[in-house]
Amino acid sequence: MREKIYMKTPLVEMDGDEMTRIIWHFIKEILIGPYVDLKTAYYDLGLKHRDETNDQVTIDAAMATKKYGVAVKCATITPNAQRVEEYHLKQMWKSPNGTIRAILDGTVFRTPIIVNNIRPFVKSWAKSISIARHAYGDIYKNVEMRIPGAGKAELVFTGENGEVVRETVFDFQGPGVIMGMHNIDKSIESFARSCFNFALDQKKDLWFGTKDTISKTYDHRFKDIFQEIFDKEYQDRFAARKISYFYTLIDDVVARVVRSEGGMIWACKNYDGDVMSDMLASAFGSLAMMTSVLVSPDGYFEYEAAHGTVTRHYYQHLAGKETSTNSMATLFAWSGALKKRGELDGISALADFAEKLEKAALQTIEEGVMTKDLAQLAETADKKVVHTEDFLREVDLRLQAML
Repeated sequence: MREKIYMKTPLVEMDGDEMTRIIWHFIKEILIGPYVDLKTAYYDLGLKHRDETNDQVTIDAAMATKKYGVAVKCATITPNAQRVEEYHLKQMWKSPNGTIRAILDGTVFRTPIIVNNIRPFVKSWAKSISIARHAYGDIYKNVEMRIPGAGKAELVFTGENGEVVRETVFDFQGPGVIMGMHNIDKSIESFARSCFNFALDQKKDLWFGTKDTISKTYDHRFKDIFQEIFDKEYQDRFAARKISYFYTLIDDVVARVVRSEGGMIWACKNYDGDVMSDMLASAFGSLAMMTSVLVSPDGYFEYEAAHGTVTRHYYQHLAGKETSTNSMATLFAWSGALKKRGELDGISALADFAEKLEKAALQTIEEGVMTKDLAQLAETADKKVVHTEDFLREVDLRLQAML
């Protein structure tokens, strides 16, 4: 009998909802439990349990991540009105991801999983591109107003000392709309440090772009904070790792990324990151092949899949029907967390196992064994489409050969 790999410090394990919850337990049972003496601090972030605890479990999980440093999270439901009725909830609870991000002060990094037989739609891309999204403020915390008719719209700031600063936004001659956005230096600074730290961790160049030539105060503040922190804290460390920090306008970044071979980390303001992460996922093949890690400037890491809970497949599963659900992003959330835990605790066997788990999963797809969604994308002559659990067992066969 194979001796299991030792773990020194627990992972924070955040269970989730629907089909991804089913996959979560398959992965633990088939691919991790037989090989790792898995230690976790377990939190059930399934929607029913969040409701039962008035969402305290989400806060507790985030605080545990601060304690242990590394977490792995299953996809969870953010309820809308229909979900409130379906699950008989007390209220429309907030996004768990948003709550965790706020507590950890983290930045979300999303990276496509590259396999040889699924080619990116952009032919020049040979390496994965990571998107870093600043998940605070901007349009997501905006205040907006419908203007009924002629009049003057103003931006007004009243300081604590009573001093008033006033700028005219627009003199309306008729109906229109107006919007106000904000950001804070502290959040931008955390975003910058998370990006620089992740670039050092991944040994990749960091690119950043805003529209500072047009937004000479708002966007320019992002540019200035990034440059000041880089010059003071990271310039020498980047040089030692032989990586670079590059700033240009957002439209120039887009043009350069499309012409590049990939391989960089692309830092984006909130709205840019929201849009560009989905563009990258589609251009590289599938959102189900996109990893996601929340990185705190204080050195906390939370790994998860970038996609949702796969509701349609879950109801097929409940009806006793076989599903062919892509588990790659959830599998890579586990491998990423185990790898980071091994690195931080100096347990090379754990980090090596996580690397081999990823290689086994990639090899499975590259040998033509895959779920239905990938079969539609893969450039493989002889494809074998398998069900959800069967795919993980195919990965396990290849993993056993590597260990």
